Amino acid sequence: MNLNSDDTPISAAAIPADDFALMRTENLARWPTGADVDLDEAVEFHKSLPQEKQLGWVMRRAAEEGRCLTQPRGGFGTLELQLELMRALDQDGMADIVPTTTDSYTRNEQWEQAATGIEESKRQGRSMLNGFPMVNYGPKEARKLIEAINKPAIVLSGTAMPRLTCEVGFAAGFSGYLGSGIAYTTSYTKDTSIAEGIRNYQYLDRLAALYQEKGVELHRRQPGFLTGTNVPPCIAIAVGVLDALLAAGQGVKNYGLELAQTLHLIQDAAAIKVCGELAQEYLLAAGFEDMFTPVTSLHWMGAWPQDDAQSAALVSYGGTLAAVGGAVSVTTKSTHEAYGIPTPAANAEGLRTTRMAVYLARHIRLDDLPEFKAEVDLLRRETRPIIDKALEMGDGDAALGAVRALEAGALDIPWSPSRFVKSRVMPARDADGYLRIYDPGDMVFASDVAEIHTERLKKRAEVEGVAFDRNLAVKSVYEISEPLDKLLPFPWAAE
Repeated sequence: MNLNSDDTPISAAAIPADDFALMRTENLARWPTGADVDLDEAVEFHKSLPQEKQLGWVMRRAAEEGRCLTQPRGGFGTLELQLELMRALDQDGMADIVPTTTDSYTRNEQWEQAATGIEESKRQGRSMLNGFPMVNYGPKEARKLIEAINKPAIVLSGTAMPRLTCEVGFAAGFSGYLGSGIAYTTSYTKDTSIAEGIRNYQYLDRLAALYQEKGVELHRRQPGFLTGTNVPPCIAIAVGVLDALLAAGQGVKNYGLELAQTLHLIQDAAAIKVCGELAQEYLLAAGFEDMFTPVTSLHWMGAWPQDDAQSAALVSYGGTLAAVGGAVSVTTKSTHEAYGIPTPAANAEGLRTTRMAVYLARHIRLDDLPEFKAEVDLLRRETRPIIDKALEMGDGDAALGAVRALEAGALDIPWSPSRFVKSRVMPARDADGYLRIYDPGDMVFASDVAEIHTERLKKRAEVEGVAFDRNLAVKSVYEISEPLDKLLPFPWAAE
């Protein structure tokens, strides 16, 4: 059985147990540490963990109690450095969820190069990889990371190829895994087909469901978009709903959805609300009645300023947006974002800054604000037709529909690197700071909705005295990284 074959027709149906057993045998044989994966032993280890170290349980409790949990990113090239980082995030940063981000070689299944990176990191005394090479270390060594912290741990893999990493991560005791077939394939890859990316994550989700069948509820999470550009909430939500349907088809019960912040308080709060609602609406319509779908808010995913003060404001504001929007967790950044991978100390500081912002804003909600209600209504009208068209194109099958819709542009991703995506849609900020769509490409967009977007973007062009063209979209990508004296100058200064 070829793990990467595109010969089999794509389908959202669950992978049969016998087929999955053969797939696992072939997958685990691809690198020596795969032989150390023992599913039954891993299940017993997960069951031995206290509830507060099981992310599935922690996410459910947070949702029940109306809490917003904090979680950073972070990964280094050796076990020793990763242990130091995770302890710092757990203790100094007070992280509610502790991450392990894998390195680029691991994400691309280049384990030989990752091995070289480990040795070079040890020789240099610092990380020469941009993450933790989990597959190279294997489940026995990686379990030391779980034993070193007092919180649940999640794998942040950033890949369209998670099959072996997820086996190692779950066997090590990680109780969460971030990634999805549509979002990561369209965010990170050029030549990986959408069908292949979906199949790869169907493997991961079927594995998570296998743990579920054995009494271990793992937390799976859809990653939103990490393209570094603006993605309108309607597109992010539509993809999130389709990814959720794919995970549900494999038997997943605990599945989070992520949304990158637009930095507009009302729009972000509306997006969190609509994302949660539509996920449940479409899951129920498909017959999935018991899937838990908490929403996570991501700190700004676009270009960051180099000034520490500006970055600190973004970090704090990100916590405020998540708390006011009612997100169950927030994924944090630090003041080092413009420069590269943060130090453990800077990463921990970003966590604490966000945590304080969450505390200050924890009681604020916008539900009765007329502008919030209007944005919720508009977002529903934008998103439903996109999802409906994708499902229609797949004759009700979310996997087939996603592939066909992306190929046709009926579902589109702005500035996607994938050659399987049209990437004609063009978002831009309007005069009031909302993220709108300048050009919908071939996406399904009702004429009255399109008119609202066009009218508000034309108003911005008029206010700024610039042309109503694609430069509005380009400027919106880089805007936040501009220096303060350009973003908000003293208007009466002498020329």
